[in-house]
Amino acid sequence: MYLSVILAKLKEVLYTVLPITVIVLILNFTLTPLEIPLILRFLIGAALIIIGLTIFLFGVDIGITPIGNFMGKTIAKTNKIWMVVIAGLILGFFISVAEPDLHILAGQIDMVTSGVISKISIVVIVSVGIAVLLSSGLVRIVYNIPLYKVLTVLYGIIFILALFTSPVFLAISFDASGATTGALTVPFILALAIGVSGLKKDSKASEKDSFGLVAIASTGAIISVMIMSIVSKPGIITGSLELEKSTTASIIGPFFREAPIVAGEVFLALLPILLLFLVFQKVSFKLSKKIFRKTLIGIVFTFIGLVLFLMGVNLGFMDVGNAVGHALASLDNKAYLVIIGFVLGLVTVLAEPAVYVLTHQIEDITSGYVKRKIVLLTLSIGIGFAVALSMIRILIPGIQLWHYILPGYIIAIAMSYFVPKLFVGIAFDAGGVASGPMTATFILAFAQGAAEAIEGANVLVDGFGMIAMVALTPLIALQILGFIFKIKSKKEGV
Repeated sequence: MYLSVILAKLKEVLYTVLPITVIVLILNFTLTPLEIPLILRFLIGAALIIIGLTIFLFGVDIGITPIGNFMGKTIAKTNKIWMVVIAGLILGFFISVAEPDLHILAGQIDMVTSGVISKISIVVIVSVGIAVLLSSGLVRIVYNIPLYKVLTVLYGIIFILALFTSPVFLAISFDASGATTGALTVPFILALAIGVSGLKKDSKASEKDSFGLVAIASTGAIISVMIMSIVSKPGIITGSLELEKSTTASIIGPFFREAPIVAGEVFLALLPILLLFLVFQKVSFKLSKKIFRKTLIGIVFTFIGLVLFLMGVNLGFMDVGNAVGHALASLDNKAYLVIIGFVLGLVTVLAEPAVYVLTHQIEDITSGYVKRKIVLLTLSIGIGFAVALSMIRILIPGIQLWHYILPGYIIAIAMSYFVPKLFVGIAFDAGGVASGPMTATFILAFAQGAAEAIEGANVLVDGFGMIAMVALTPLIALQILGFIFKIKSKKEGV
């Protein structure tokens, strides 16, 4: 039984990872020739991503998602609002600390700022923000507060804080929001939302409330980093990117060196979830031995898959992203940078593990009414535009991140008042989900490589903000899809 499920996942993953691999190989033989050790490490990385992502998605299905569901139901059954609040705070903090994407982004911020903004400070501050807003999101579900009203208030607070936030921290805050909702956090938060909302007697309300928790939680990252910027008053921070001009001749060596480090980080990240599960099992779950064993096996698969996936991404994809971005930005014809940016955005989202979890969940919860292929296509187009617009921002010094972010979020919030409410939750969740480990590594590295090559561009200001754009465009793209569904159902007389 397991084998057929794993083979189905492998087929899905091949469709997602192969396009970006092919694009890089074509660029290697045409516009941006890469050094042989670098391209070979990229190919090994691609193989590790395919194997790792397959194992990870299988592990999430039988381990992480059921834990989130069990916890959501247990919290809701208490009928005590203070229990919901405390559980939200604890789970939100530990799940965010466990998120690999956040560690990737925080590490890049630390590296580019030469430790001025430390990795640990970003991880802790973002996790606190996520915890507070996840807790608030669970309370929203319990009290049936409309999602669009909550998002209007939250983004209103964000826009006010943005007036007092430095440009560097503005980019980092929105990037942190996208990076926090990644491969591990999303399945857990979605399952938590479904667990809590599933106990409602009104199935329509339950369906709508199953989405939106990721969206609310991710605003916590933006708000917490902005507050950190305003309180700490960091002054002028500069950053630069040390591009490896002569890559090491060793091809396999870096993978062996990185393996224990990545395994240690993933183990520490998953440990709180495992401990919480064991405590809940003892106190309230009381699962049968068979289900308990299956869930533990799922956590083991999640661990193995995540280690392989992150090794492939960190050692195979990040260096190549930097090199390709730098090489394309160095060409005389800058149009190549924008066009290839669009194509990379189009295919990279397909390789995001959390996107697969969300699109399957959308199809399941809407009983196949909203097809996952349509959601994937809409997301791809939206993110293609996000990367292309980011490349234009790097090329034209006068364009700043807020020139995109402010009107973009105003449009997205305004649309939320008119589209079917199910699509509001789906769109805002997808915004966070689309910006996972592939975006946090390959696409962000691509942008930073380009920013380093363009005269007048700042790696810290222009190199970051990419994840913010990737998190924004799905809000508009999927709400447009919601309008189409609304028109379609009116014609069908639904």
